[in-house]
Amino acid sequence: EGRETRLRVVLRVRPLTCTETRRGDQQVVHSLGDGAVHVSAARHDATFGFSAVFDAGASQEAVFEGSGMRQLVELAIDGFSCTVFAFGQTGSGKTYTLMGPLAQSETQPASPALLGLMQRSFTCLLEQSRSRGSDLALSASYLEIYNEQVRDLLSPGPPCALPLRWSKTRGFYVENQLSVEFESLEAIVSLLLQGSQRRRTSAHALNRHSSRSHALLTVHVRSRAVSAHPAPGQGWGAPGSARGANTPTAGGACPSKQGTLCFVDLAGSERVKETGSSGELSVEANSINRSLLALGHCISLLAKPRGKRTHIPYRDSKLTRLLARSLGGSGITLMVACISPSSRCLSETLSTLHYASRARKVTTRP
Repeated sequence: EGRETRLRVVLRVRPLTCTETRRGDQQVVHSLGDGAVHVSAARHDATFGFSAVFDAGASQEAVFEGSGMRQLVELAIDGFSCTVFAFGQTGSGKTYTLMGPLAQSETQPASPALLGLMQRSFTCLLEQSRSRGSDLALSASYLEIYNEQVRDLLSPGPPCALPLRWSKTRGFYVENQLSVEFESLEAIVSLLLQGSQRRRTSAHALNRHSSRSHALLTVHVRSRAVSAHPAPGQGWGAPGSARGANTPTAGGACPSKQGTLCFVDLAGSERVKETGSSGELSVEANSINRSLLALGHCISLLAKPRGKRTHIPYRDSKLTRLLARSLGGSGITLMVACISPSSRCLSETLSTLHYASRARKVTTRP
């Protein structure tokens, strides 16, 4: 608590698709083990290091366990603000990594082996709450940023734009956002699937189900472990008592802790020339790329030593405002960079790898 903590950055390399194989695309990304990958192509020969690398053969379970996601869930229960976000080129496997197969629904659930980080985290969260024997209140909110408008994915009726505010105590927050309480895995998965079906997606040359918005699902965790007889010297305000998000309660109870676990599925960066986008798709692509550029700019500045940082332009986009605490504030953040190994995607793959490498230098103070 209060110590500088680096962003944890892991890399996932998806398999070559059938289209890429038929086309004769070469595999230009190779895992070297120990968190390193090598990119070898004409005029490009580079090695990058990350906290962990998951190649095409890695299972969804391996990504969950190896990325540190389980620890992030435990930290959220302990009262920390935790964020995981996936980024990379359109069609690189971000939504699959977070949610699993796109075809799943409440009536046709995905195979347990294919479930993504989100469902596995929900299961872990509920298991932890039962094993710790604490009174745990759970709720979830789900929104998207579409063409620089923040829209609630859980409120009834068509998604409408919500105002984004700032306060000294809360930082940037969304006004009038609906938060829904849940107590079971079925309930939170239902919220996830309902919201995801309302999210804006379209088909283009690189992805039949391209996300046209950035989506943020936040699980709010409030816990209060009851203790009838506090140990001597461990009363309120005594040395060693809880601080930060913890709130004292009356009647010999332990502190209340309020943590969050936020999942961010970023829309993929894309080149209009490659996707064949036009009209509304082109407008969406430009909006997506502008917000990702603003995010990249913030990360580049945050990667500098604290003494050499200039003003961080969080206000340049709605996305960077909502991620301000996760990136440069008091949160704990896991980034999952997703890339294609195809030679045809080399430019975007290198861009993602450089982006992720810069992010490894960013520190927060949880």
